[in-house]
Amino acid sequence: MKGFAIAFLVLAATALLSAGQKEDAMVKDIHWLGHDTFKITGDKVIYTDPFKIKKKDRADIILITHEHYDHCSPEDVKKLQGPDTVIVTVADCAPRLTGNIKTVKPGDRINVMGMDIEAAPSYNTNKKFHPKEKGWVGFIFTAGGQRIYLAGDTDHIPEMKDIKCDIALLPVSGTYVMTADEAAHAALDIMPKAAIPMHYASIVGSADDAKQFKKALEGKIEVVILKEE
Repeated sequence: MKGFAIAFLVLAATALLSAGQKEDAMVKDIHWLGHDTFKITGDKVIYTDPFKIKKKDRADIILITHEHYDHCSPEDVKKLQGPDTVIVTVADCAPRLTGNIKTVKPGDRINVMGMDIEAAPSYNTNKKFHPKEKGWVGFIFTAGGQRIYLAGDTDHIPEMKDIKCDIALLPVSGTYVMTADEAAHAALDIMPKAAIPMHYASIVGSADDAKQFKKALEGKIEVVILKEE
């Protein structure tokens, strides 16, 4: 009986380790640079909402969700921009930027450098910082074989039930966006294989928001809290 119990514990530990390794492999190409800024590597180098970029780099594609200064930051974009960089953003950001700019609105789908990009709605429902009528967006795109959803600055909105993705990047800090608990309910609507919290420990929010988000989804959805790079 004792031998059986030990064998069971070993198998359980192995299964947990395997699951952890699987989730780590899923997100290995996703690097959190703080706030809503991610660098996603693979066939293409993708940056999202570049803000407070610490060192120059070269992006193939830059995705910008809306015009607020902590998302549409021309000086940070320039640190990443090369002659072939394509910026995908909403119309009210375009006049502040230069280069190859493609504008989108919710519901649009475009192809950039062979990568399909969908623009998803992103707006507040119980606050006025990100009105729906602005037409600001989140993005859904595929990188490294994973379908990734960048929610943008949003609350838990009905359209999330139609989002299909492997990895969801969700804001969790409250004030301007979803709280950690609201983000957990949003994740349960989306049901990704993994969720990554963002929009904390910069303008508003703290690491506790990310931890609360993870705790709320324990046993339901794998939450990966990335270390800021």
